Amino acid sequence: MLLRWNLSVRGVKIWNLEKRDGGNPLCTRIFPAIPGSEPTVVSCLTVHENLNFMAIGFTDGSVTLNKGDITRDRHSKTQILHKGNYPVTGLAFRQAGKTTHLFVVTTENVQSYIVSGKDCPRVELDTHGCGLRCSALSDPSQDLQFIVAGDECVYLYQPDERGPCFAFEGHKLIVHWFRGYLVIVSRDRKVSPKSEFTSGDPQSSDKQILNIYDLCNKFIAYSAVFEDIVDVLAEWGSLYVLTRDGRVHALQEKDTQTKLEMLFKKNLFEMAINLAKSQHLDSDGLAHIFMQYGDHLYSKGNHDGAVQQYIRTIGKLEPSYVIRKFLDAQRIHNLTAYLQTLHRQSLANADHTTLLLNCYTKLKDSLKLEEFIKTKSESEVHFDVETAIKVLRQAGYYSQALYLAEDHAHHEWYLKIQLEDIKNYQEALRYIGKLPFEQAESNMKRYGKILMHHIPEQMTQLLKGLCTNYQPSPEGQHDREAPVCRANSEEFIPIFANNPRELKAFLEHMSAVQPNSPQGIYDTLLELRLQNWAHEKDPQVKQKLHAEAISLLKSGRFCDVFDKALVLCQMHDFQDGVLYLYEQGKLYQQIMHYHMQHEQYRQVIAVCECHGEQEPSLWEQALSYFARKEEDCKEYVAAVLKHIENKNLMPPLLVVQTLAHNSTATLSVIRDYLVQKLQKQSQQIAQDELRVRRYREETTRIRQEILELKTSPKIFQKTKCSICNSALELPSVHFLCGHSFHQHCFESYSESDADCPTCLPENRKVMDMIRAQEQKRDLHDQFQHQLKCSNDSFSVIADYFGRGVFNKLTLLTDPPMVRLTGSLESGLQRDLLVHSRRGT
Repeated sequence: MLLRWNLSVRGVKIWNLEKRDGGNPLCTRIFPAIPGSEPTVVSCLTVHENLNFMAIGFTDGSVTLNKGDITRDRHSKTQILHKGNYPVTGLAFRQAGKTTHLFVVTTENVQSYIVSGKDCPRVELDTHGCGLRCSALSDPSQDLQFIVAGDECVYLYQPDERGPCFAFEGHKLIVHWFRGYLVIVSRDRKVSPKSEFTSGDPQSSDKQILNIYDLCNKFIAYSAVFEDIVDVLAEWGSLYVLTRDGRVHALQEKDTQTKLEMLFKKNLFEMAINLAKSQHLDSDGLAHIFMQYGDHLYSKGNHDGAVQQYIRTIGKLEPSYVIRKFLDAQRIHNLTAYLQTLHRQSLANADHTTLLLNCYTKLKDSLKLEEFIKTKSESEVHFDVETAIKVLRQAGYYSQALYLAEDHAHHEWYLKIQLEDIKNYQEALRYIGKLPFEQAESNMKRYGKILMHHIPEQMTQLLKGLCTNYQPSPEGQHDREAPVCRANSEEFIPIFANNPRELKAFLEHMSAVQPNSPQGIYDTLLELRLQNWAHEKDPQVKQKLHAEAISLLKSGRFCDVFDKALVLCQMHDFQDGVLYLYEQGKLYQQIMHYHMQHEQYRQVIAVCECHGEQEPSLWEQALSYFARKEEDCKEYVAAVLKHIENKNLMPPLLVVQTLAHNSTATLSVIRDYLVQKLQKQSQQIAQDELRVRRYREETTRIRQEILELKTSPKIFQKTKCSICNSALELPSVHFLCGHSFHQHCFESYSESDADCPTCLPENRKVMDMIRAQEQKRDLHDQFQHQLKCSNDSFSVIADYFGRGVFNKLTLLTDPPMVRLTGSLESGLQRDLLVHSRRGT
């Protein structure tokens, strides 16, 4: 709703400009303006923005207040708010939350009222006032303060107190507030104008000064001289100056960038910064101003001021632009300040950290260095920790570097500094002992040799714990319920390269506490014990070491690495261990050769007696060995021959040939052996002859039976069935073998119509034997092996002859009939089956 007020002697008229009454704006309300019955003149008027309050000031010093909707009679109440002796020259409403204040200024004082309540309490703010049109209300940029312009100063007021004042000289004629600017029209003091409330009139024409102040940034935005300014109006985003000669001057505010450029030309950078902030310029624009300001100060030699401006560009301006300006040693303080701020804002990279720490070390400012590195939480770390450690280490600040490495869990750097720079091996080992398992294991592998060289005992103890059941030391953070962690003990053996005593203690501990240790532990322990045994001079100690080595070999840990253990024993000439391993590996030939080399005759016989069953050739080797000896070995030869005879290990001729090489061996040595051998062979010949006669008689009988079957009729006289044993009845089935069956019994039990059910199992065995013989005719290797190993060579030859192995041998000198006869003989066994064919 657009409203218009008209004050006259009779009252106040309010029009609604949006509504029409016969072409004219609609008058919504008319009410009397003068309080009481005494005539007076209206000096000023103000209306609240929500149209719920209207205040009217009079020349007699009184002020009326209308509450409620001022556009309607029923909703508005009028009351006299203020009475005084001085003319009222200005009124203004101020809204703060739900509280509404009314500022009242006269020619002599300033006061405020709380009009949103019932009692409207009054507060006296000042004892001097101002003339007409010399007061205004500022916008929120100045906290809605009430402005009163006197001839000496311009005062600002809060509802309950007076605020700041500005010494703007000149007789004030008009005061306005426009977009954060204070607009003042004044006349020079040299001209003494007459007030409208004093005697006389002002001069009809005079020079007046229009000043526009930026109170926030404290500069004059515009100043010009006009002739007889009637009023200053603000509309459509511009300021209009109306002069008495009928002219209207439009003042348009320049854009922010133009203002800034003007200030830059005058080197008013502080003012430009304030202006940019008041105009809510973005951060990039502000950073550009700070950079220009810093460049200006730098060019003037004000390096401290310049670096402060450059600091304000952090995050927008490339740090290298600033750093290059302060690399001179004389400006290291400024560079340090800039780099500190860069780190605090977490915008520094590794190079910046390196540069800052170098600055601290150059300045030898230990306090600043300590303050920089000893941040309390991870969120406060504004630098790359690893880079800082490198720089501090290089500069010799080892304690600070250690603090950073430990505080930020850079374990590798901590140990490098302790071991390579400070050489505090005890502390380094303590630190490893409180690390988690994975990190402790990796660092022990990396630094184990140097620690073992300097503190072997403590290092060995830690390794024992690491490889069995590792628990970090109480200083370290660890979970008591964590699973058991143990390292591979074999991987740490190279650490003990020059510490055999500690290595032995470590290996024995692992083998005792952890029987399932890697094989390398036992291999190394065996090698270490054999070395100690080989170099020991004391017999008692050597015997003890011998027992320890044998005990380790018998522990069963070298079954899968038999060759390796054997090589170790042979390298150190540990004969008992070699013999034990030979026996475990069933290398009886090697055991025999060992005793032969050392001419241990009884041990040779003992080896043959112990292992001859598993390897009979040992007796043959023993006989050959004793046969080559020129000394008298009759006792041992006799023992060997006795066993060879009992087990029939060698042919007699071979025995004689073997002993023929010994010049000391006489016939009496083998007389008993030969006599017994000949007796046994005579008995065997007699048995074989008896068996041959029996086989011949059986063959003659079978041939006769075959002939009868071929030439004579076969009479079937059986009266009972061979299956059910009942009387035989027709129809019946008869076989040449002599078995007869009922036809129904035969059909029930027979597997084939051509085979006798009774003879079939035996015939099948014979046929299987024939087929097996045919399949094994070419097994010459097997024949040779059996012939060599058998006690009765003749029986082996006879068996293979019977299988037909020699049937393919054809003598070219034999007549054809001989070969035919042989062929007929080989088919004899098949003919034996003819008698089992079915008869009709």
